[in-house]
Amino acid sequence: MKRRAEHVKDLKEEARGWTAEEARLKERELLDQLFRLKFQFSSGQTDVLRKIRELRHDIARVKTILRERSLKPEAAKQT
Repeated sequence: MKRRAEHVKDLKEEARGWTAEEARLKERELLDQLFRLKFQFSSGQTDVLRKIRELRHDIARVKTILRERSLKPEAAKQT
């Protein structure tokens, strides 16, 4: 199994190659996973807490990439 640092690096590199639509789809998948894990956590499964934290970070990474892409055309117009 991959270490978390390797997973993060792979996710970043892979996400940079996604189209905007693919990134939005991945974001939606991660949000769905987070929703399901929150239910598991509320039912008493404490082992999912780490997964919840990791998913929230992954969602933030995808959102950051989408935000960077949305700002690129605006930055080119200002210069």
